[in-house]
Amino acid sequence: MKKSTLITALVAIVLVVIFAWLLWPSSADQNAQGMGGYGQQGPVAVETMTVQEKEIEMTMDLPARVVAYRQAEVRPQVSGIIEERLFEQGSFVEKGQKLYQLDDARYLANLASAQADFQNAQAQLKIVKTRAKRIRSLEAQKAVSEQDLDDVEAQLAQAQAGIAVAQANVDLQKINIEYAQIKAPISGRIGQTFLTEGALVSSGQEQPLAIITQLNPVYVDMQISADRAQVIIRKLNEFQAQALGNEDQKNAGINVVINHSGSDKLQGKLAFSNVVVNETTGAITLRALVDNHNNQLLPGMFVTATLQPGKVNQLLVPQRATTRNPQGGLDVWVVNPDNSVTKTTVQSIQSYENQWVIADGLNPGQTIVVVGYQKLQPGAQVNASEWQPNKATSAAQNQQKAESTVPNNQE
Repeated sequence: MKKSTLITALVAIVLVVIFAWLLWPSSADQNAQGMGGYGQQGPVAVETMTVQEKEIEMTMDLPARVVAYRQAEVRPQVSGIIEERLFEQGSFVEKGQKLYQLDDARYLANLASAQADFQNAQAQLKIVKTRAKRIRSLEAQKAVSEQDLDDVEAQLAQAQAGIAVAQANVDLQKINIEYAQIKAPISGRIGQTFLTEGALVSSGQEQPLAIITQLNPVYVDMQISADRAQVIIRKLNEFQAQALGNEDQKNAGINVVINHSGSDKLQGKLAFSNVVVNETTGAITLRALVDNHNNQLLPGMFVTATLQPGKVNQLLVPQRATTRNPQGGLDVWVVNPDNSVTKTTVQSIQSYENQWVIADGLNPGQTIVVVGYQKLQPGAQVNASEWQPNKATSAAQNQQKAESTVPNNQE
C-alpha cells in the first residue's frame, strides 16, 4: 500500500514539472511583450531652456589672512652692551627714532685714535710738500738729479694717499659711534623687547632686539581656485589696460571689502594676483591693499574678504536643473538636435542668486532640461516645451499666500 502511494506521488510530481515546462515559454513571451511595450512608450514631456551668457554684478567671498605691509627686525650693527632702552614696548615709533643705546666708550677711543692718525698724516703731507717745492726749484737750476725729483713726487703722492686712508678711518669710527645708537628702520608699532639692559649684543646675531610692524595700510592675502581666479585675472587686466595713459582710471580696480567680527567693514583694492598655481592645493594667491587707519586688523588675523569685480558676463544655469553626482559634481541633461538627451557634468565656480555660474561643460546656445529630468535615461526622446520661470515663481507665491491665509483653529 505504502509502495503504491509513493509511486503515485512521484508520478504526480513528474506531471507537474512537465506541465510547468510547457507553460513557461508562453509566460516569458508575454513578459517580453510587456517590456517591449514599456520600452516603446512615447517621448518624455520636459521643460527646457537655452543657456546664454548674462551680465551680472558678481561678488566672491573668500577666506583671507592679514599680512603686514612692512615689518622690520631691529638688529645691532656693532657689538656692545645695551646701556639703555629708549622706547615703550607696544608704542608707535618713527623711522630714525633712537631705540637702544650701546656702550660706545671703545668707539669713542677709536675715533680719537683715528683723528690723531689723520693729523699725523696731514703733518707728513706738509713736510713732503715743502721738500717737493725745494726740489723743484733746485731742479730748475740743474742742481739736483731727475731721480731726486721723481722720489719726492712719489713721496708726495704717498702722503696724499695717507691722508685719504686716515680720513676714511675717522669716518668709519664715526659710523660705529652712530651705530651704537640703534634706531628704528621704519615707522610703525614696536613689540616687546627681546633683550634688556646689560645684555651683550653683536653684529650678525640671530635674535633681533625687537620687531616693528606697520599697520596702516595692510595686505590681505586670499586663496582662490585657479578656475575661479580666471574671472578676477581678466577683470584685473582690463583695469590695468584702462589705466595706461589715462589718469582718470589710475584709481580704478577691483574693490575688496573686509569683514571681521567686532570691527567695521574696511575697504581696499586688489593689488595683484600670483602667476603660479600651488601644485598641492591648486589655488592662486590674491593680495589686496586695505586701509587700516583704526588698526582694527592685525597681522595673522583670519578674515572674510569680499571681492567685487563688477559687471561680468557669465553662463548661468538654474540650480533646480542640476543634480549632484556621487563625486560631488553637478550634472545636467542636455537636449540634442534630434530631441534625445545626454547627461553632462558641468563645473560651477559659485552660485548667483538661485543659479550656478558655469565655467566649463556647457556652451552658450545649448538646451538643457529644467523640469522633468527625473524620468530620463541617456538617449531617451523628449517632448520639450519652454520653461517659464515666472510661472513657477508665481505659483510658489500663490501657494505661500494661500498657506498664510489659512485660519488658525487652535485656541
